[in-house]
Amino acid sequence: MSLRQHRLYINGQFVENRSGRWIDVINPATEEILSQIPEGGREDADRAIEAASAAQAGWEALSAIERGNWLRKIAAGVRRREAEITATIVAEGGKTQQLAQTEVLFTADYLDYMAEWARRYEGEIVQSDRANETIMVFKKAIGVTTGILPWNFPFFLIARKAAPALITGNTIVIKPSELTPNNAILFAEIVDEVGLPAGVFNLVTGYGPEVGQALAANPEVGMVSLTGSVNAGIATLQAAAKNVTKVSLELGGKAPAIVMNDANLDLAVKAIVDSRMINTGQVCNCAERLYVQEGVYDEMVKRLTAAFKEVTSGDTAKENNVTMGPLISADALKRVEQKVAHAVEQGAKVVTGGKRKGDRGFFFEPTLLTNVRQEMAIVQDETFGPVLPVIAFKTLDEAIALANDSEYGLTSSIFTENLNTTMQALKQLKFGETYVNRENFEAMQGFHAGWRKSGIGGADGRHGLEEYLQTHVAYLQAH
Repeated sequence: MSLRQHRLYINGQFVENRSGRWIDVINPATEEILSQIPEGGREDADRAIEAASAAQAGWEALSAIERGNWLRKIAAGVRRREAEITATIVAEGGKTQQLAQTEVLFTADYLDYMAEWARRYEGEIVQSDRANETIMVFKKAIGVTTGILPWNFPFFLIARKAAPALITGNTIVIKPSELTPNNAILFAEIVDEVGLPAGVFNLVTGYGPEVGQALAANPEVGMVSLTGSVNAGIATLQAAAKNVTKVSLELGGKAPAIVMNDANLDLAVKAIVDSRMINTGQVCNCAERLYVQEGVYDEMVKRLTAAFKEVTSGDTAKENNVTMGPLISADALKRVEQKVAHAVEQGAKVVTGGKRKGDRGFFFEPTLLTNVRQEMAIVQDETFGPVLPVIAFKTLDEAIALANDSEYGLTSSIFTENLNTTMQALKQLKFGETYVNRENFEAMQGFHAGWRKSGIGGADGRHGLEEYLQTHVAYLQAH
């Protein structure tokens, strides 16, 4: 049986890449090759942008409700192929079947949600200081946009970038992660099946330093949106700077979770474990470090230890009842191993876990660390794996200071039954999101945005939609 080789999707057609080179897509649970994707290059990125640019005026000329109807067609196509897309995400990303299915259905819902904004986004009429003058603020499309995607929620991130872009009259070029591109090919197939006008949606596969940089540096691009690492964000900013191109970035996180003495510990343990183990700990907004008040510290560690030991892992394509799958790659496994080893060298105690599981696939044990200090790398640097360091604190002021002591500022959480404690935390925590007595998982109608090195701009809801709009102010003087 021959290995399936995919193609790029440019200007409404599946086409070959110009380089003739291929990238293997690996199953992280079995280390087997699933498929091959084209190693696209700058020339491929440029011709996709050219197609998007040619299509943009005609697309913007459609009424917003017509553009919304196209999004609904794509959403229906996603639902028709739910099982196939779910299986693809599981195979190439190692995600559990339940989480992959949730991602697929959430993606379809997100497309429908953004379609609903067709009748809702609006400009303004502003009062003038002059008699008989009207000041009008129009909201208009930016033009050609580009989306550079990560591998951890690869299917949903297509919609998170494409849906607000398209509903507001922009066209888009998407670059999926080379680690999880197969699901993006399926999305392009759905776009093709529903007959979306050529050039409105384009897909170019390849590596970030080549394709991603080309998408960010092209002068025809009006906005580039990237979800990825801080280093990838910096490289994107540098590439976009020479054309003063708008940039929206969702980067890393080191989310603190605070557990107060009065917290419901059953709720806190479940929420924190769910938050840390989702997608094998490879989620930028989920709890990466835990601060527990001294009065419940021992009990919390005891309960977390038991909960971590109950976490199961395996080949999620074959096992439907496991908690988590493998890490995404051999490099990811090596990084997590090194981070834990370094923490131990600095004095951290491994309460449970701490090492690779098995010798095939990129599995790592759920790991709980105590005897850690705030200045340790395991507390300061993003781990992106099923590892949780725990630190005791005395007062809420101390906990908030420790939580804010980070170069990241994406999400945070607190567990308490006290309203005053909650309000103080909400006022003083310096993060884009704070979750109270629940796991870290955002809503599509909210606004997912980070502070500090966690990003610029944001996504979701009205504020996320407006990232894809620019203003045009008109001064109309009557005589």
